[in-house]
Formats: sequence, C-alpha cells, structure tokens
Amino acid sequence: MSRRKLPCVPFAIFLFAVGAQIFSGGCARPRNAPRPRPPIVEVATVIQKDVPIYGNWIATLEGYVNAQIQPQVAGYLIKQDYREGSFVHKDDVLFEIDPRPFQAVLDQAKAQLAQAEANLGNAALNVKRDIPEAKAQAIPQSQLETDTQAKLAAKAAVEAAQAAVETAQLNLGYTKVRSLIRGIAGIAQVQVGNLVTPTTVLTSVSQVDPIKAYFPISGTEYLEIANRVNPGTVNLLSSANPIPLQLTLSNGETYAYNGRILFADRQLDPQTGTIQIVGAFPNPRRILRPGQTAGIRAITERKKEALLVPQRAVSELQGGYEVAVVGPDNKVMVRAVQVGQQVGSLWVINQGLSPGERVVAEGAGQMRDGMTVVPQPYTPGSNPPSAVSGQ
Repeated sequence: MSRRKLPCVPFAIFLFAVGAQIFSGGCARPRNAPRPRPPIVEVATVIQKDVPIYGNWIATLEGYVNAQIQPQVAGYLIKQDYREGSFVHKDDVLFEIDPRPFQAVLDQAKAQLAQAEANLGNAALNVKRDIPEAKAQAIPQSQLETDTQAKLAAKAAVEAAQAAVETAQLNLGYTKVRSLIRGIAGIAQVQVGNLVTPTTVLTSVSQVDPIKAYFPISGTEYLEIANRVNPGTVNLLSSANPIPLQLTLSNGETYAYNGRILFADRQLDPQTGTIQIVGAFPNPRRILRPGQTAGIRAITERKKEALLVPQRAVSELQGGYEVAVVGPDNKVMVRAVQVGQQVGSLWVINQGLSPGERVVAEGAGQMRDGMTVVPQPYTPGSNPPSAVSGQ
C-alpha cells in the first residue's frame, strides 16, 4: 500500500502568514507612546544698568630712580660695605678703594700749600719794608713795584695750593664709594681686589617706593581716554578727574594700593602704534621690584544703561555672535547680536536684545529655533543641568 503525500504549498503559505503576524505584532509602536521631554535650560534675564568699562594692559615695573654706582677715582677695591639686595640710605658707604695713594697726594699738597704761604709771608714783608724806603727815596720805585708783583704772585700760588689740597681731599673722600639715593642695592659687579676706574659699574641702586609702571596703549585708546578725562585737551593728568590704576600681580592677586598716571611719552611708537604711559604705585613694603611684569587695569568709560548678559550666554559663530532667546511660550529663538566690552562675567550687548528678555545662559549653542524648553533661573557658577542635552 503506497503512502499518500500531503500537499506542501498550502502548508508553507500557512507558516509564512503566522510568521508575518508575529513579526509585525512585535515591531509595532504603541499608539500612545510618550513624547520626548523638553530640555531643562538655565535662563538669565537681560539687565540694564550703568557699568564701568575697564581697560587692561601689561606693565613692566621699574625703579622710580635707578642709579648706577661708579667710582670717581681709580684704584684697587679693598672692601665691600653693603649686603647685596639690602636697603641702603643716601650716603651709605658701599665700597672702599685703597686710600693710601690719595692720602700721599693730600700730604704733598698740604706741604706745597705751606711753602706757598711762607713765600707769601716773605713777599708781604718785603713790600711792607719797601713802602717807607721808597717814599724816602732810599730805594728805587721800581724795586717796590717788583716786590709788590712778587707778593701778588705768591698770593696766587697760595690759592692754587689751597685748590690742590681741596682736590686731594675730595679724591681721598671718593675712595669711599657712597650711594647717592635711598633704595635697594643690587648685586655687586666687581670683586674685592679688582682695579676699578671711573667707567667701572660697581652696582646699581633703585628707589622702589614709589615704583614706576610702564605700559603701552594704542593711539586710539589714548585719544579716547584723554578726551573723556579732559575733554578737548587730550590730557591724561587732569587733577579734577584722576584715573586710578589697579595692579594685578603675576600670582593673580590684586595689589593693595592704587596707582596714578605720571605722564605719557612724547610720541607714539611708529612700529607698534602705541604710546608709552608711566604710572606710579606706593610700595612701602618693597614687595614690587624692578623688572616684574604685572597687569594694569583702569576705568576707561562709564557706560550708561548698558544691556548685560552672562558671557556664557553668547555663542560665536563665523565671526558673529548669537544668543538663544526664550519667549513667553518657552520657545527658543536664536538671534544675532552685536557685543561690546566684557564686564567681569557679563557681556555688554550693543544691539539685538531688549531689557527684561530671557536668554539661555548654559548650553546656548545646542538650541535651535522653535525648540520648546523648560526654563529655570540661572545661578552663576553652577553646573548646567544634564537635561540640557535632552537626556
């Protein structure tokens, strides 16, 4: 008996239909699936107020007076009387040169003075004796005249000898090399035993209280600042409106004392287009030293009714600037703005915003036009919420 075969095609169709139903049922999205939640963003309100605008420059510090200490006589250095880097007063002895040759010259000058004085005394006696004898015609008148001229020559010799003594005394005094100013004495450039001459630099002394600060500003800044301080005169040194200077040290600290502008240089540097400004700062503790670099900060303008937003709310794109404005319906509108100066953590907006508008303070670069957001108040210094990215 032969086995009857079942038809294969209807069975295959059945399996295909069942599989398709299972596949389509597993992949279908439920009709009531929840929509993505709007991102949470921090928003700041555009504020309007008067703010000071600061200029910032880099300054180099120099002594108020810098004196190179050089001897006035030549000789061998026999002693260094100061400690390098210490504070010295005016007329303090810094170095000593061997005084013996100069003492010998002084002794010789004094001996020549004594001889000249003796010659003058003898000439004076001759004239005194000749006067009555000439009147009595006991001697020729010419002898009186000769003795009188000899007396004048002896007097001149005495004066020359006195000058020689004074010169020798000065040179002997110059063997003690003194500081001509009070300040910080630098490292000695010579050693004891060296032969020094008037062209030899022994050390330097800098007056550091007050201390000078040199900083260049552009010619345009100079004109703008000067005209605001003293309109029409281009003068930075108006006593009625002085410009206080703030100093920021290399460690980031703000120096405790404000400075003032001393003067501006006579000309602009044609290569850099800048003019050198010189300020002065009190330095009673002598913390500031010549050669240091520091930041100079000064108010250059007081901007009236400036519009301000956090700096992090502004995005730069292809040379332009944008902010993300959140409307009353919590929808985002990306808007181009014109920025001004930065004031602390805020940025002045010259055009593109109105007072009271809300801008995205964190994650503004991720915003798109028409996006709905959940705003929350901006707290400076806080971390942006993780929901900014939509997670």
